[in-house]
Amino acid sequence: MLKDRFDELAAYNRFVNARLYEDAASLADEARKRPIGLFFKSLHGTLNHLLVADYIWLRRMTGTGPQPARLDQILYEDFSELRAARVAEDERIHGFVIGLTERDYNRLLEYRNSTGMLFQQALGPALTHLFNHQAHHRGQAHAGLTILGVREPQSFDLLAYQRRPSTVA
Repeated sequence: MLKDRFDELAAYNRFVNARLYEDAASLADEARKRPIGLFFKSLHGTLNHLLVADYIWLRRMTGTGPQPARLDQILYEDFSELRAARVAEDERIHGFVIGLTERDYNRLLEYRNSTGMLFQQALGPALTHLFNHQAHHRGQAHAGLTILGVREPQSFDLLAYQRRPSTVA
């Protein structure tokens, strides 16, 4: 049962990030980078943060991948490079998650956070955090799209994924 839910969340994550970037691509670069009051200042800053956090968490889970220095690090100034990196990371997340078994969710992770504190956490709850963190900041990005004039940003609801015509994950 958990496997089905996590597999669905990994596929949804990939689907909804594609929607987010599609809407963001409709804006001028200056608009994406304009400070508009989001936690990471701009839409571009928020998109970079989402990628930074996914790099950090997937590295904790797999032991491989980029290791950003700061949570507010701008990894890519160029939107097309940021978008390509997002697609690649979503594929990496999806591949990792669908390769897990029910037993894997209990595997204990040991990692240090950005301040150096040591933590232990089971993989299942860490994955829940990863997907919840994405949803949290995608909500901010959705508000940013509206602020920047995207009249009706695409729905980021899980139901939009579950109700899509395609049955391919």
